[in-house]
Amino acid sequence: MRPVATHLPIFESLGNYDRQALSRDLLAATVVTIMLIPQSLAYALLAGLPAQVGLYASMVPLLAYALFGSSRTLSVGPVAVASLMSAAALGEVARQGSADYLLAAATLAVLSGLFLALLGLLRLGYLANFLSHPVISGFITGSALLIALSQLKHILGVGAHGDTLPQLLQSIAVNTAAINPYALATGAAVIFFLYWARFRAVRQLERLSLSAHTAGLLVKAAPVVGVLATIAAAAAFDFEGKQVALVGAIPAGLPALQLPVMSWDLVEPLVLPAIMISIIGYVESVSVGKTLAAKRRQKIEMNRELIALGAANIGSGLSGAFPVTGGFSRSVVNFDAGAETQLASVFTALGVGLACIFLTPFLYYLPKATLAATIIVAVLSLVDFSILKKTWRFSRGDFLAVLVTIAVTLVLGVEAGVSCGVGASILLFLYRTSRPHIAEVGLVEGTEHFRNIRRHKVLTVPEILTIRVDESLMFSNAGFLEERIYADLAASECVEHVILMCSAINEIDWSALEVLEAVNQRLAEQGMQLHLSEVKGPVMDGLQKTGFLEQLSGRVFLSQYQAFSEIRSALA
Repeated sequence: MRPVATHLPIFESLGNYDRQALSRDLLAATVVTIMLIPQSLAYALLAGLPAQVGLYASMVPLLAYALFGSSRTLSVGPVAVASLMSAAALGEVARQGSADYLLAAATLAVLSGLFLALLGLLRLGYLANFLSHPVISGFITGSALLIALSQLKHILGVGAHGDTLPQLLQSIAVNTAAINPYALATGAAVIFFLYWARFRAVRQLERLSLSAHTAGLLVKAAPVVGVLATIAAAAAFDFEGKQVALVGAIPAGLPALQLPVMSWDLVEPLVLPAIMISIIGYVESVSVGKTLAAKRRQKIEMNRELIALGAANIGSGLSGAFPVTGGFSRSVVNFDAGAETQLASVFTALGVGLACIFLTPFLYYLPKATLAATIIVAVLSLVDFSILKKTWRFSRGDFLAVLVTIAVTLVLGVEAGVSCGVGASILLFLYRTSRPHIAEVGLVEGTEHFRNIRRHKVLTVPEILTIRVDESLMFSNAGFLEERIYADLAASECVEHVILMCSAINEIDWSALEVLEAVNQRLAEQGMQLHLSEVKGPVMDGLQKTGFLEQLSGRVFLSQYQAFSEIRSALA
């Protein structure tokens, strides 16, 4: 069992499976299934696909993730941002409602899955760390606003279209005369009810002697109440005859598993969008998985998550669906409902499958305004303008990156937004590594500690310049250090010894070594000595393999205090 558990974590989590765990998994699956059905229908609508495709995306992907995923509570399926990004990509290659559009959606899911699985097999999960979380937050905020605005056409019952903020606003403004009052009343009522359920229903249910936990779980089923109520209203008041857009006939049955027929003409324009969707989906999924795992003192494996999400997306493509990832709201509900193992996801997939077989005829009269209202309420919770205030106070660089990402997403669309987000994250990283924190330090009297002379009252000696670099030295920042040393020397004509305090330097690459050699040579030519202190073992090992230590004009000291004390004594 142990070798199998190594590759399929589900078997490890089932090692001590008992009746109590089974009951908890079944309860969690029931709650998530009830929540997932309207969500799946809504996100299929957002992606421009038939409603049943959302259900298809909530079966095989769940099974695939349950088999390979390392998180016991992450729930995989359609999510808002990935659905919007899918719609933007698919709209470039096929007409919405056509067979080619369905084929492109399945192809996009398979490509996303293959990319994620490849990253996992190459053990490149750490690449997600290069995406700045403030930038991702900015992209999600911008995307959520676009999603909410794009759904107003269903709430208003008009034929608006567009992928950016200016396009959507203009399209809605042009069609305001054609607003359908029945669609508007339906959508507004569902939005009001869902917000009431979110903020007031728990308190009302607690007054009925229900626990806060139980009341919270019941509130998660509020979208189902909205669906049932509006289906009844649509049938009773003939919404179809009043030109209210309905979901219509949904074919009953399970999806046929087959590999989409992919041509290079279709694959080529979808490769880049598939990569972008994969990156954003992976970051979102891992963030949720880490948060939930930490609450139970469990852990998730980054590379295994890549393989599991890759398998889930390939499974979605084989089901004729679209890209999926770990959903925040579903996963939290799954966790709060007491899910113990990945079997909860298996039971959820079975529940959605039963819904596909037996419940689809009842969804004919479901107004699209109801699904649009569900999407709007869900995505507006993702809008976080507070990140602007927080980053403004903490880091102007992060603030600018977040602001630009939000603006680009709204004005130019999600593809440009995610590209801008990735670019901004990389630029921030390069900027910060190219300009490390460098401080001149002095001795805190009465101690052996050295601190920044600009922040503390410290002892310094005019003939000794001590520079501390709080970053590894590499090609991107070595020149910055060189300029700083020469600038400090130009400001003081008394310096005879330069000590480079290396306590924070974990690595020195070849480019940085050449810079140190040049600095050492120039100082020697001017009658000064370069010393090193507190050099870490791996860095020293690297320096000993070169001729730098033999050429060093000064010495290498074990501690900064030793260097300062001995040189100071020699000067006396």
